[in-house]
Amino acid sequence: MTRNEVTDLIIANKLRKKLKWAQLAEAVGYSKEWTTAALLGQMTLTAEQAAKVGAMLELPPEAVTQLQVVPYKGSLPTTVPTDPLIYRFYELISVYGITIKQLINEEFGDGIMSAIDFSMDITREPDPKGDRVHIVMSGKFLPYKTY
Repeated sequence: MTRNEVTDLIIANKLRKKLKWAQLAEAVGYSKEWTTAALLGQMTLTAEQAAKVGAMLELPPEAVTQLQVVPYKGSLPTTVPTDPLIYRFYELISVYGITIKQLINEEFGDGIMSAIDFSMDITREPDPKGDRVHIVMSGKFLPYKTY
């Protein structure tokens, strides 16, 4: 069973069982953001976490094993994403990427924001003009070294 087949099975069983990502995250013991990334094939679960998810989603043993394998990271099928929601993030970085880079470099120096030592929180922000998506990302600053 490939990791992509496991992801497809997770999504199908999640829908069939009417579970939310947050419910699966509670069983895993991590945030809904990290857990969703893991179950979509971007992170590695421990044996205990994989067993809990496997039981909740009625996954076969080979799927539970795949959840414990370090994945090949990066899930976009094309260079420029075609899914409208994902494309808007691509557009956001295209428009504001250099601004974000300049402001981070001005504040911290020459370096990057880690996507490894990283956390994210996605919530709904009520607004009378239409609810808003509120995303908070926090990554450790990693300065470039001189040698």
